[in-house]
Amino acid sequence: MVALAYSKLGDRDLADDAAQEVFAIACRDLLRLKRKDKFGYWLAGICRNVTRQMLRSKVKISAGNVEQPAQGRDGQAGRWDVVRRAVWKLPDAERELIVLRYYDGFSHAHISQVLDISPSAVNGRLVRAKRKIAKYLRSNGFTEEDYETV
Repeated sequence: MVALAYSKLGDRDLADDAAQEVFAIACRDLLRLKRKDKFGYWLAGICRNVTRQMLRSKVKISAGNVEQPAQGRDGQAGRWDVVRRAVWKLPDAERELIVLRYYDGFSHAHISQVLDISPSAVNGRLVRAKRKIAKYLRSNGFTEEDYETV
């Protein structure tokens, strides 16, 4: 839930708070869940609602607060900033997939389960999101060789 909240909020501390709220709500409303096989999707829906409420409460979010994965902390700060901007320019649904897959390391199957979409839909959406990121990076002077060093 932290990963899902982070994909919406862009702040790890706020995402932690949101996840705690999600689990509190889920515990309170667990008896309302009719299909146990949809638990992950149900929980993700609660998470989306909580993050929307947080955003509506005028929580200040800026792409500058986005944490970078550990492998990105090797002196490539300028390149990382461009990649980070590219990710945060994506529509919410695509950014959510990128964050779940590449920031938090979820498998296609796990993303499929959490978002209640087929693994092939996960793959297709990730491909489209990566194309948008690549287009943004090219427009900011990146070359194919640069992609491997970020």
